[in-house]
Amino acid sequence: MIKIKYFGALVARTRRRGEKIYFSDLKLSQLLVELEQKYQLNQFPFSVAVNQKIMDRFSNIILKSNDTVALLPHFIGA
Repeated sequence: MIKIKYFGALVARTRRRGEKIYFSDLKLSQLLVELEQKYQLNQFPFSVAVNQKIMDRFSNIILKSNDTVALLPHFIGA
């Protein structure tokens, strides 16, 4: 199981703070494509963290069971 957490404007867009995906050995880039299609996220710039480490969105890192993926919208202001 992979945990996904949403923050900021992405909470409003997805209408949830998080969800669980019952997959493992899934590429991060593949997960993001599926989420972008499911929630139409292409208009929202965001960063991605895996287990609290910022990752390249196009990374082919393989997500394992118990990984946590956070979608972090870009914040403006001081």
